[in-house]
Amino acid sequence: MSGQCVCVSDFEKEAKRVLPKAVYDYYRSGADEQSTLADNVAAFNRWHLMPRVMRDVSIVDLSVNVLGHNLSMPLCVGATAMQRMAHPAGETATARACKAVGTGMMLSSWATSSIEEVMSAMTATPGGSGALWMQLYIYKDRELTLSLVRRAERAGYKAIFVTVDTPYLGKRLDDVRNRFKMPQHLRLSNFSTAALAFSEEDYGSDSGLAVYVANAIEPALSWDDITWLKKHSHLPVIVKGVLNGPDAVQAVHYGADGILVSNHGARQLDGVPATLDVLEEVVEAVQGRCDVFLDGGVRRGTDVLKALALGAKAVFIGRPVLWGLACQGEEGVVALLELLKEELRLAMALSGCRSVSEVSRSLVRKVDFTSRM
Repeated sequence: MSGQCVCVSDFEKEAKRVLPKAVYDYYRSGADEQSTLADNVAAFNRWHLMPRVMRDVSIVDLSVNVLGHNLSMPLCVGATAMQRMAHPAGETATARACKAVGTGMMLSSWATSSIEEVMSAMTATPGGSGALWMQLYIYKDRELTLSLVRRAERAGYKAIFVTVDTPYLGKRLDDVRNRFKMPQHLRLSNFSTAALAFSEEDYGSDSGLAVYVANAIEPALSWDDITWLKKHSHLPVIVKGVLNGPDAVQAVHYGADGILVSNHGARQLDGVPATLDVLEEVVEAVQGRCDVFLDGGVRRGTDVLKALALGAKAVFIGRPVLWGLACQGEEGVVALLELLKEELRLAMALSGCRSVSEVSRSLVRKVDFTSRM
């Protein structure tokens, strides 16, 4: 790795240098004109922190309980697909890094390491503590879907994050231009057939992943599928992909154990709100009946703090982890997570917050841009 990475953007610059163009484009890009991709990041600048002083912040405790598990910080790793394109160890390296740092990881259904391999990697890592959760797409083949759930249960995963915003794949222009498909030596490791393992060679002139989703993923997904999933699993079910209050209410009504406010990293429908801009609406809609999480645009410790102040129990990051992985494998992910952890610790201390429980809505204020004109 050339030079020292002192912020997330440094990791991205280095990752862009070392990754093949089609892989970097796949990880980085959003849907269509990518307006939501930019807004996910920009949204955090629309909120000011309002620190309290003289609070004795000689000790700052970042620990938090997420879905029944004690973690070292309210920053977790979200599901990102095909991590072995970034580094040969892929998801197993990320799992080891999460264990070392003491946080949780959500494994993508579209991982290039199997459910069992990733759990083995985490449990075999000495020291630290972590948690593994399974991200799930609902496939047209429901038995196949349930087989993933059962494997996750047997392996020791602690929750299911079901993605509800992908009945079809959003149009990612770079992937179409690149006719994106995985390198031939890789496959989606949780599937046995060539079609489901995304290892067929010819997907025509479109993005290969868009063709895969159209063929395999259930477009007729409905709220009844949350009931169906809970009926077939004892694990907590978190609905991933909610962007408004009414859908949050529906999620709770159908038994969701948590909600992840997410626009899929701005990779599905361009023009939707930044996740931070709708977080408070979702938190108010659920009225404490379940925990609310957030992903999208988190690039620094102050971003995490602002999301916590607006009601998130914890936040998830995706692309930054990939940049760390591409730079230096497990060590790169550890460095990235430790960097953000220390940024959060400093932000909390400078805001007068000695623990996560002291972070409240009074800490943030929406910027009034009209007063600046």
